[in-house]
Amino acid sequence: MGSQVSMEVRGVHVVIVGGGFGGITAASQLQALNISFTLVDMKDSFHHNVAALRASVETGFAKKTFIPYAKSFKNSFRQGVVVEIDLKNQAVVLEDGETLPFSHLILATGSTGFFPGKLNQVFSQQEAIQAYENMVKQVQCSQSIVVVGGGSAGVEMAAEIKTEYPEKEVTLIHSQMALADKELLPCVRQEAKEILLQKGVQLLLNSGLASNGALRVNEYLQVEGYSHIYAIGDCADVKEPKMAYHAGLHANIAVANIINSMKQKPFKAYKPGALTFLLAMGRNDGVGQISGFYVGRFMVRLAKSRDLFVSTSWKTMRQSPP
Repeated sequence: MGSQVSMEVRGVHVVIVGGGFGGITAASQLQALNISFTLVDMKDSFHHNVAALRASVETGFAKKTFIPYAKSFKNSFRQGVVVEIDLKNQAVVLEDGETLPFSHLILATGSTGFFPGKLNQVFSQQEAIQAYENMVKQVQCSQSIVVVGGGSAGVEMAAEIKTEYPEKEVTLIHSQMALADKELLPCVRQEAKEILLQKGVQLLLNSGLASNGALRVNEYLQVEGYSHIYAIGDCADVKEPKMAYHAGLHANIAVANIINSMKQKPFKAYKPGALTFLLAMGRNDGVGQISGFYVGRFMVRLAKSRDLFVSTSWKTMRQSPP
C-alpha cells in the first residue's frame, strides 16, 4: 500500500508545524503511507502533557513523558522556531533562516498555557525533565498549596497532589460553582467535586479570577481561505474541549483530506461526536464519560488514571518507554 500511495503523490511534501498529539499522529500516518513530510517543533522531544501534572508531583515520572522526535522520524524532523509562513512561495521559514517548502501545510501548534500543564519553551529533553523534577521538589517542600482554576486540569492537579501527599493542605480556587469543563455531564462534574472533597481538598468556588484565539476552520479542518492549509488540535476553532484525543481525530481527517485532494476524491468532514472525557483524580481514582454516557470510577481508573495513556504515545512514536 505504501509504494502505491507514494507513486501517486510525487512532488507532494507536507510540513507539520507543531509536534503535539495531533502533530505526531499526522506525522506517523504520513510516514506509514510513505508520503514525504517534515515535522517542525521547537523542542527536541514530544511532551505527553496529559501526564504533566503527575510528573509535577511524583519523582522520576517526568522521564516517561518525553519522547525524542528524531528517533521516530529521522530526517523528517526539524527542531526550530517558526517565524513566518510564506504563503506566496508556500514555505515555512525557521528562525535560523532555513525554509521548508510545502505542497500542504498542517498547523498543529497547540495552545499556550502555564507550566506545569504546558511546556511552551525551547528545552532539551533533559532540561525539560529537570524542570519537572524541580517542581516535584517545590511541592515536597510546601505544606500548603493553592491551585488556581477549577477546569479539568485544575481538578486533576489538585487530585494528583492530594493523592501523592495526603498530609498537605491543598486549596482549589475556581470562578464558578461547578468544576471541570462545561461540556461534561452534570453528574460527572458533581462527582469530580465529591472526589476532591473526599480527598480533603479545600474548595473556594464562585471566586472571580478568558479565552485564547484560535484559527477558524471549515468542516474539513482547512483554514478559512486556504484549501492546502489545515489546523488541528488546540489551535483549531472547533467547538469541543481541547483534548489530546480530539487532536488525534483531527489529524486523521487532515491526512485523509490531503490524500483525497491528491486523488481528487471527496473530502471528509470532521463532526464532533458525543463527548468522551476522562478525569484522572490521582492514580487511584477517576470519573468521566464515554460517548456522552457516564462511566464509573473503577473503569476510569483502569482506562486512564493508572498510566495516563503514556504507553499509547510511546507506541505512536514507535519507541519503548524507559
